[in-house]
Amino acid sequence: MSDATEITTEHDGHVAIIRFNRPDAMNTITAVMLDQLCDHLLAADRNRGVRCIVLTGVGRAFCAGLDMNAQAEGTGLLNNPSTIAELDLRYTPPTVLHNLDTPTIAAINGGAAGYGLDLALGCDIRLAARSAKLSVAFAKRGILPESGGTWLLPRMVGYAKAAELAFTGRTLLAEEAATYGIVNSVFDNDQLMPEAMSMAHEIAANAPLAVRAIKRMMRMSETETFEQNVHHVFLQLLPLLRTNDFTEGINAYLQRRTPVFEGR
Repeated sequence: MSDATEITTEHDGHVAIIRFNRPDAMNTITAVMLDQLCDHLLAADRNRGVRCIVLTGVGRAFCAGLDMNAQAEGTGLLNNPSTIAELDLRYTPPTVLHNLDTPTIAAINGGAAGYGLDLALGCDIRLAARSAKLSVAFAKRGILPESGGTWLLPRMVGYAKAAELAFTGRTLLAEEAATYGIVNSVFDNDQLMPEAMSMAHEIAANAPLAVRAIKRMMRMSETETFEQNVHHVFLQLLPLLRTNDFTEGINAYLQRRTPVFEGR
């Protein structure tokens, strides 16, 4: 049963914390949650008071993928051919997440599998609790990483390692995922959210227009030549030079004080 609170958002200063909120179902995804997650992500991205987004789960799972119990009962997201045929991939969480200008941190508090793993991979930064497990078990379920995983994972770990993980359907412990560069850092369970929030606030303290521009250019670089990216970076630089935040950054440096950025 889906309701309007299965995805929640709260704010801590300039940080939006978006949570999967189906703890009794390991935060598995329903059709309603897809729209809710898109709405929450887009609302945070449009809110100029938000400078960083932390995506995490309530309970002992980050997101264990699609709701397989509903799938087995015939009421799941993939059971209705018309729903699949009419699905607008431009307005699904992986695509929305990829196109956000606001920096995103996945605080992987527990199991991340299937769709949930792809969403974690789609974030800019991944921090994991020591008990977290990342399951690339698509092939064991008769499907493929349909939500960005086939594009994201090879870019993170290289083709050969991505092939090994995806073809075997392996599950990685947090520390192993860190050795492959899939997660940035691993923390004790009770320290995950404090560490994630500390990093989010560190990001949010910087000039938000500059951070958003950096993110856009880094994402564009994945499909551009060096020359194309340098050209686009220069075009992004020109308006930043006219912002109050650029002036504040220079003055703060010269005056040896911490800058206070306003996003304008």
